[in-house]
Amino acid sequence: MTVGNIESAALFDTGKKGRGLRAIRELSAGEIVFAEPSFSAVVFDSLASQVCHSCFRHQAKLHRCAQCKFAHYCDRTCQTACWDEHKQECGAIKKIGKAPNEHVRLAARVLWRIQKKTGIVSDSQLIPVDQLEDHISDLLEEDFKKLQTNVHNFQEYWSHGRKQHSVDYISHIFGIIKCNGFTLSDQRGLQAVGVGLFPNLCLVNHDCWPNCTVILNHGNQSALCSALHSQRRIELRALEKIPEGEELTVSYVDFLNLSADRQKKLKEDFHFECICAHCSQHIKDDLMTAAAESGGSKPSAEDVDEVTAFSKACLVEIEKFRLQGNFHELMKLCHECMGKQDNILADTNLYRLRVLSVASEVLSYLQSFSEAAECSHKMADGYMKLYHPNNPQLGMAIMRAGVTHWHAGQIEVGHSMICKAYSILLVTHGPNHAITRDLESMRSQTEIELKMYQYRTMEDAALKKQPVTSSSL
Repeated sequence: MTVGNIESAALFDTGKKGRGLRAIRELSAGEIVFAEPSFSAVVFDSLASQVCHSCFRHQAKLHRCAQCKFAHYCDRTCQTACWDEHKQECGAIKKIGKAPNEHVRLAARVLWRIQKKTGIVSDSQLIPVDQLEDHISDLLEEDFKKLQTNVHNFQEYWSHGRKQHSVDYISHIFGIIKCNGFTLSDQRGLQAVGVGLFPNLCLVNHDCWPNCTVILNHGNQSALCSALHSQRRIELRALEKIPEGEELTVSYVDFLNLSADRQKKLKEDFHFECICAHCSQHIKDDLMTAAAESGGSKPSAEDVDEVTAFSKACLVEIEKFRLQGNFHELMKLCHECMGKQDNILADTNLYRLRVLSVASEVLSYLQSFSEAAECSHKMADGYMKLYHPNNPQLGMAIMRAGVTHWHAGQIEVGHSMICKAYSILLVTHGPNHAITRDLESMRSQTEIELKMYQYRTMEDAALKKQPVTSSSL
């Protein structure tokens, strides 16, 4: 299959090993396995006026649809590109006087498109949308009640006079969305802004240590000629060399959790037991729960348990302060927690890393860059011992740490970390993604500043008639 100029390197396999996708040839790290436009996608309710409903970019000033007064777009170009998807939705919102929640809106968009395209929108689509798994029979009672409420709201929203669907079929679509919906991020990868359905991506199975990753390419609608526009799509990219015939996998959950916790979340959200090597063998669980070691001695098990329990409780309170915007109390609690963790929890311990992550983010926001740099450096060091070397979250964390060091005036360390992040994001996002382009600009800028710093250091040493040592450079 081909999307744009990108030919797929994946084969749909329904053989003895179970349904999934396999590489039809050897793949290199960073190579696009396949690209796929969304079957349907919607912006989250809470960001409906802040994110373009076509390209999903976060923008300061958006233009509102004059008809429904709900959808927002970057400009006329984005609005025109999205009209085929928004047309039915626009009339339905006008009719009932308000927009329903994102689940109902997405289900309606899916059904309108199935009605128009019979569930297959291109030759590259491997499976009709309504043949995807819904796992309704596996839903917990609370989740099933939410689904029933959405179905009821959907029936009110669905326009009269058009093809009506049975409750079972509507429920089936909602079940598919719950199990297979893919979260869409903004153009900087910093915020989740919507959810979409990508049928081919749904066929890629899970592994906690995957050989592929998924990124959102927001497309390009800036060209004057619409024929040169590229559509919003996801890209499945190889994280490493993948031999021909090997199954392609992505991770449905963040690896930075204990194997038992990942298995629990996968069971609750996706209804399967994870038996990947990292879960079965509990790989890296020891590092995630590790105690600090100093001079060959470790703290007692009682001390580790006490500090771990204290850290868990602190993280709950830290999140409350974060939501309230009470950063003074948040940092006060972070400092107390990190103080107790010193010499007790290792730098790879999950609870230490979680506190460091919050602290570095808030300190950067408060422009306390020197302290933020110290926290982010420790966090990045811990991440590098735990994550896959080409994990996109690792790349983003190192990028943030590098920028923080740059802002703190620590140009050498900042430049080094930005270069490290750039090498990872070239694999995970590719050279043309907005994040990678931003990082390339930062890499060039810090390189110039580093050379200027080195030149001034040499000049100062010459003026003082002192030899330039390697440490001063």
